[in-house]
Amino acid sequence: MLMLTGIVGNVADPALAGRLDELARARDAAVEHITLSPEDVARRRLRVRTDRGTEAAIVLGRSERLDDGAVLLLEADRAVVVRLKAPRWLGLRARDAAAALEVGYTAGNMHWKIRFDAETLWVRVEGDLAAYHARVAHLLASGRATLVVGAPDAGNPPSHEHEHEHEHAHAHLPTPT
Repeated sequence: MLMLTGIVGNVADPALAGRLDELARARDAAVEHITLSPEDVARRRLRVRTDRGTEAAIVLGRSERLDDGAVLLLEADRAVVVRLKAPRWLGLRARDAAAALEVGYTAGNMHWKIRFDAETLWVRVEGDLAAYHARVAHLLASGRATLVVGAPDAGNPPSHEHEHEHEHAHAHLPTPT
């Protein structure tokens, strides 16, 4: 098993990008990729397989964080680079102001990572989509909210983005019905 114990740099660094291009031209399988979900990047220990089938263990220090293009190995004849899968999104559009408060309350109470885009609240799906649907089923069934198909417009930044992550000691209340 290949042990990857640190981040060498990122493919956005021109010097690293040049070296990776040289490796790729020299040998077809010289640059291997590990594809991770957005929720995996927060982890410091992972067991993965590269696109070439190499088993690897990623073990990072507390101050290191994976991101798209992270170079985990750069040797004379081999490199390993991280690729991120595009995040999945669940769009919710409230019927009126009262419903918008409920949608916002639910998203905040669940500590979901969200984006606002016009009248749509976009929730980043981390895990099972059915679990997200279950949390908003009462809003959908009553017509107070509808699902929006698609994803936030990547070319047009959202008006607000919020990742609700903090340490706290408040109680998680049941979602209103």
